[in-house]
This record gives sequence, C-alpha cells and structure tokens, in this order.
Amino acid sequence: MSLTIALDAMGGDHGQHVVVPAALSVLKENNELKLILVGDQETLVAALKRHGADVGPRLQIRHASQVVSMDELPSVALRTKKDSSMRVAINLVHEGKASACVSAGNTGALMATSRFVLKTLSGIDRPAIITALPTMSGHTHMLDLGANVDSSADVLFQFAVMGSVLVQAVDNNPAPKVGLLNIGEE
Repeated sequence: MSLTIALDAMGGDHGQHVVVPAALSVLKENNELKLILVGDQETLVAALKRHGADVGPRLQIRHASQVVSMDELPSVALRTKKDSSMRVAINLVHEGKASACVSAGNTGALMATSRFVLKTLSGIDRPAIITALPTMSGHTHMLDLGANVDSSADVLFQFAVMGSVLVQAVDNNPAPKVGLLNIGEE
C-alpha cells in the first residue's frame, strides 16, 4: 500500500536545504512512499540536482509562488498567501492527491490554514498537534503541546478522544490510558 505525502519544502527556518535531503533519505528507506515537494519549482529542481536526484514516479514537485515566513501572523498568511508552499501542500490533501501534509513552517499558520481548508471532524472544535515522546518502556503520545492555554473541559475531552483513537490505530492498543498534564497556570 503506497502513501503520498505533500511536503512544504520552503517552510521552516531552513526550508529546502533541510527538506530536500530529508525527503531523499526517507524515499530510500521506504519503497512504498511517494512525496510531493511543494515550493518554488526552479529552486527545488536545482536542490534535487545538487543531491544527484530528479523527479520521478515517487518524487514530484508542485510549484508554489509564495512562502509563509516564520514570524507571519496566521490570519495574514491565511488571507494573503493562497499560493504559499504551505497552502498548496494542504490543498493537495483536500483534493485527495496526498494523504497527509508535513510542514516545518509557521505552526500557527499551519493550524489556521489546515482548519480553514480541511475543516475539523464533527464534534471536534480545535485541531491538536501530537508527538510521540520516549519513555522507559517505549513511548507515549502527547497532544496539543501547549498550543492552547485556555482549553475548556469539552476541548480537553476532544483531545483525549483524538489521542485515544490515534493510539488505538497507530500502536494497535485497544485500551490506551489518557492523562492530563497541567501547564502550571493556577
């Protein structure tokens, strides 16, 4: 089963200088993976050539003429950067041409744009960023990671449901434990 991921190749502090070599490395490790590098086509073609690579069936380029800067307000990026590498990558998911979008760019803009373009599931008010953290016996998943300091009880419950469903699917754990970590605001 193949998986196609759209990569915001221009986002983040180092953009294509990090994304292109990482993309090539992960393609070598996983034969079922397909990647779409999203960004300035000329820049990306040159970066691929520097690494001795080219586009092909498992690596494509989708041109985007704009970039969301790391210090840009999410509302400004959402309104004015409709052809940014981030927005085009998210649109590829919306159009069904990619199963997921990955960006190391402006987190606020990524969340705002994703919520606008992809919407949320019924009963979910806010998206949540998740990561796996190592533990003594494997790993644990943490949602939200401090992005929302004013979450209501309903939103915390939604985060718990989303995390539980993800762990059931990804880790094949039929009964994950859910906990709450306080950020210290009394």
